[in-house]
Amino acid sequence: MKSYTALADIRTDLQSGAVTCAALVEHYLERIEANKHLNAFLEVFTDSARKQALAIDAKIKAGTAGSLAGMVIALKDNICYKDHKVSASSKILGGFVSPYSSTVTERLLAADAIIIGRTNCDEFAMGSSNENSAFGPVLNPHDTKRVPGGSSGGSAVAVAAGLCLAALGTDTGGSIRQPASFCGVVGFKPTYGRVSRWGIIAYASSFDQVGPFSHTVADNALIMEVIAGKDEYDSTLSSEPVPAYTQALAQRAPKRIAYLEDCLEKEGLDPEIKNRLLRIIEQLRAAGHTVEPVRFPYLDYLVPAYYVLTTAEASSNLARFDGIRYGYRSGNATDLESTYKKSRSEGFGIEVQRRIMLGTFVLSAGYYDAYYSKGQKVRRLLRDKTQVILDQYDAILLPTTPGVAFEFGANSADPIKMYLEDIFTVQANLTGMPAISVPAGTNSQNLPFGVQLMGKRFGEAELFALAKEVQELGA
Repeated sequence: MKSYTALADIRTDLQSGAVTCAALVEHYLERIEANKHLNAFLEVFTDSARKQALAIDAKIKAGTAGSLAGMVIALKDNICYKDHKVSASSKILGGFVSPYSSTVTERLLAADAIIIGRTNCDEFAMGSSNENSAFGPVLNPHDTKRVPGGSSGGSAVAVAAGLCLAALGTDTGGSIRQPASFCGVVGFKPTYGRVSRWGIIAYASSFDQVGPFSHTVADNALIMEVIAGKDEYDSTLSSEPVPAYTQALAQRAPKRIAYLEDCLEKEGLDPEIKNRLLRIIEQLRAAGHTVEPVRFPYLDYLVPAYYVLTTAEASSNLARFDGIRYGYRSGNATDLESTYKKSRSEGFGIEVQRRIMLGTFVLSAGYYDAYYSKGQKVRRLLRDKTQVILDQYDAILLPTTPGVAFEFGANSADPIKMYLEDIFTVQANLTGMPAISVPAGTNSQNLPFGVQLMGKRFGEAELFALAKEVQELGA
């Protein structure tokens, strides 16, 4: 079977009878088996995927199939799917079967997407390399000695390696966009409050958002049409209507685009990525857009503010994993206190423990005002300064990552160096803005990288249209 990179091609072949959903699922199951060494999937839902495929083939014949019929999609292992396991790639949730489905899962199924499995990720979505999973690292298909990015590395690799057509991930500080850049696919983080977090295992609740990976901007936009929108189970969700994102893709009106000079001047930015970004700026100008430099002298505050606030939220959210109610319980415990201590110390990995302890510290008496309270003030400042730019421009163009995928172990000994991998992505999460990474080519080592566009709150339609144009420049 030929390799598909767009749902439109699959739908054409489904209508002509050249392929069936059942045959597609078998194709992807074979691909997953042949690429087991990448460790992208923690579990393949073989039986349920085959049943879904047969049911959707019948719907196609009857002319009642949904908008995602023919799309074989994977879920990051922190997205609940009823009667299927979910673990956030952590030992502490080993063997846990979800009693309900997340809102995004229900909406995918209602649109006749086929869910083929759950993908590996950094434990509790904490990481920038996918080296923190309790089930081993995911390998980058472009160079298996290199990381795929994190935390949604398994989802990015599943799409990049052709193990499914699309996948869902979560983005707390760049966890969709960074692996999308490293793996050469499209990755999108919606506006905070655009997609329901019901049924998502939380890392940092005021940052987390669900978003899609795909080969094309068009497929990304279509998935967003399905999963976005208000939900009675998530009180943080906006009631803003969801536009027809796919219809907006044809828009080619001239835009005002800002690019952050401070990012291009940042020490550590790969010269090849910088040069490609400068070429894209010239190409956009040639296409009729206004592209102008702006200053944003707050880059050095982004990562510290992000890690103060997210670790604080993580220390609260992860308190529920205590060895009592569900998941892992230490066999070495002798009383209530030792059950808590041993279950958590044995069940959580090193990086999760580090972030829980850091978050507990910044929330503790005597340090709350010095760290957490100040972090919230900095977050407000960053949001206001970003909004000033977006009041004058339609979008902000910047790199997705400082460099291409790094080798395993390169940053493991230095947590600060690892955290700085998020320097260009955390701004969108701190401010709640939508952002997308699109492939921008490969470097001299034939490793992919992306460029990033950040848009106005709930301005996803315009952002998708511009991203499609930028992706075509990199084609």
